[in-house]
Amino acid sequence: MNLTEYLSAEWKPALGCTEPAAVAYAACLAAGQCKGDPCRVRLVLDARTYKNCHAVGIPNSGGKTGLLWAVALGAVLSDPSLGLEMFQAVTPEALSEAERLIERGDIQVQVDAQSADLLIDCTVGCASGVGRAVLEQEHTRLVRLESDGIASVQGDASPGSEVTSLVRNQVGQMSLLELVALSQTITEADRVLLREGMVLNMGMAECSVGRLPAGFVPGPEGDPLARIPRLVSAGVLGRMSGEPLTVMSLAGSGNKGITVSVAMALKGRLAGHPEARIEEALALACLLTTATTYRLGTLSAVCGASNAAGIGIAAGLVHLEGGGLHQIELAIHNMVGNLAGLICDGAKIGCAMKAMTGVEAAFRSAELALAGFGIPGTDGIVGTTGEASLLNLGRLAQRGMAGTDVEILDIMQAKLS
Repeated sequence: MNLTEYLSAEWKPALGCTEPAAVAYAACLAAGQCKGDPCRVRLVLDARTYKNCHAVGIPNSGGKTGLLWAVALGAVLSDPSLGLEMFQAVTPEALSEAERLIERGDIQVQVDAQSADLLIDCTVGCASGVGRAVLEQEHTRLVRLESDGIASVQGDASPGSEVTSLVRNQVGQMSLLELVALSQTITEADRVLLREGMVLNMGMAECSVGRLPAGFVPGPEGDPLARIPRLVSAGVLGRMSGEPLTVMSLAGSGNKGITVSVAMALKGRLAGHPEARIEEALALACLLTTATTYRLGTLSAVCGASNAAGIGIAAGLVHLEGGGLHQIELAIHNMVGNLAGLICDGAKIGCAMKAMTGVEAAFRSAELALAGFGIPGTDGIVGTTGEASLLNLGRLAQRGMAGTDVEILDIMQAKLS
């Protein structure tokens, strides 16, 4: 694998939060298997997808939020080729149709608490029949498509998503030395794609500054070290609020993409590094974010924007400043020993504060690592190597915090009763 193959799988444009976009995609696919207006919808989700759809904003919806709007809009839209940019097609007419579907109470949502992986199973009934679409493991990985119970698709019908899964698995099992080497295979085409993502994500951040209190994000003349994490926060807030701007997602998450690229670009420029050097460090930051996401899971009990993206930033900054493999390991130890356990309680505007916390922690972790300081492997869940620290973090998230996810889901569902 080279960096070009990696970026094509993990560095992708997305509009709005990824999980509601995937729900809308599944609903659109299902509705397309029958003719006529949708009259009833049944949606089955894994707990973590439900969690990430619960309160997040929907782009181009006039401020609508949450799961019912995501699935209702998907059911009335007609072009599934938009994929995770489904909400580009939202119109006033689509909003009216979706609202009628919601008001009639014809949408049934169930949570499959036993599903450990991403699951979106959507059935749409129309006057002329019933359609069904099932996504598993990845946000666009279509494994079943039915019309009146007859399957037209069985197995993975989304080659791109299969590649994504394979790439993430491969990156997740690489050593730090191999990841550094992979980042150095960067081509001019890779640089163009990374720059495109930085521009998109910086655009979301700059556009969304006004969503935070006046003066909270310092202007260009203010404290630059305070400005960077707060600008990241603005970008995540805009995305979680449904700002209708496309961002470049990373490892299945727009918030990770914003957090990593905005922080790396601005910190690198502040330190006076040339753009080419920043791009190379960003490549490594992306790879470490993917490697951490592999261990945490695509959707996790811990916050990916602070943990996975934060670890990516810390490693990338050490590399940017000329640090070696040992110092990258120290930065990972510092992040794991500091932020492990910061929970994910769904996609929402509060993610903006968690992303800001992750960036601030990454800056400190990298600075300490470059000075030769790291939390030792005798402490808590920190490992003796960078790989061991990531493995322990993944064990905590996937096994140790299983009960945490159950309690979070119960709290969130109680709010609807």
